[in-house]
Amino acid sequence: MPLDPQAQQWRERRIADQVRPLYTLTLAEARAADLAEIRAGGGDPEPVHEVLDLRLPASGGELPLRLYRPSGQAELPALVYFFGGGWTLGQIDTCDGICRTLANAVGCVVIAAGYRLAPEHKFPSAVQDCYDAVSWIAEHAGELGVDPSRLAVGGDSAGGNLAAAVTLLARQQAGPPLAAQLLVYPNTCFDADTPSMRQNDDPSMFNRRSVDWYWEHYLPSAAEGKNPLASPLLASDHAGLPAALVITAEYDPLRDEAEEYASRLRAAGVPTELSRYDGMMHGFFLMYPLLKSGRRAVDQAVDFLRARLGLSR
Repeated sequence: MPLDPQAQQWRERRIADQVRPLYTLTLAEARAADLAEIRAGGGDPEPVHEVLDLRLPASGGELPLRLYRPSGQAELPALVYFFGGGWTLGQIDTCDGICRTLANAVGCVVIAAGYRLAPEHKFPSAVQDCYDAVSWIAEHAGELGVDPSRLAVGGDSAGGNLAAAVTLLARQQAGPPLAAQLLVYPNTCFDADTPSMRQNDDPSMFNRRSVDWYWEHYLPSAAEGKNPLASPLLASDHAGLPAALVITAEYDPLRDEAEEYASRLRAAGVPTELSRYDGMMHGFFLMYPLLKSGRRAVDQAVDFLRARLGLSR
C-alpha cells in the first residue's frame, strides 16, 4: 500500500527542511541529529513513579542504566530495553520516552541499558555489555525491586538485534532465564539480500545505504557478520528461546530479514507473534505520539508484555 498519509507528511517535511541522511554526516553530527530527531518525534515524556540512574561494573568498564518504576510495588517484572542507532548512534536518552510509556502502560519496571558504541568499540562489545547488564539486573533483582523470574528483553532496530543476541547468549550460558523478547524492526542478518533491502532506497528515509553504513561501523570484518551474535538469523538452532513479538514496517529495508527471523523462531517452536505495519517506515515505533500506527504498535507491545510477564489488565 502507499506510504501512510501521516508518514507521507513526515517525509515531505524532511524533504522541505533538507534533512541530510545520517550516513552523509560526521559521527558527531549524526549522533546529535539522531537524538534530536527522536526527541522531536517522541513528544513530552510521561512522568513515572521513579527514575533512577545507576552504574554497573561490566567486562568492558562501567555501564549506565536507567530504571523506570511505575509504582512503589515491590517485585515487579522487568523489561530491559536496548536503544537503537545502528550500534553507532544513540544513548539512554534515545529511548527515554518509550521506556517511560512502557513502564506506565505495562506496569513493569523498565531498565534502559547503555552499551559501548561502534566504531570506537566494535562487535561483540555491545552484545557483551547488554548481556552483562541483563545478568547484573537478574543478580541484583532484590535490591532493584524486580522479580528475576519475570524478566524480558527488548529494543528497536539495532536494539532489537542486541535483544535477540542476548537471548542466544543467555541460552548458551544457561541464564539468566528470560520470559520474553520484544523485537521492533530488528537487524537480523548482515549483508541481507532481500526484496525489502533492494527496494527501500529513498534518501529521505532509513534505507539500504543506512544499513550498510551501520554495519561498516559495527563489524571488525565482514567475516564477523556470520557470527549469530551479530546475525541472529544465522544461528543453527533457535529452539528454547523466549516468546517473541516481532514488529516490522512495510517501508523498511530490514522488513524481510526481521520477518524471516520470526518464521525461524516459529519453526523452532518458539511462541512468536509477527505484525507488519503497512504504510509505515523504519523508526515509526518511537514516533507513537505523532503516528497512529506507532501508537497501535506500542499498544500491541504492551499487551504482549503484560501477557508474557503475568500482568492482568
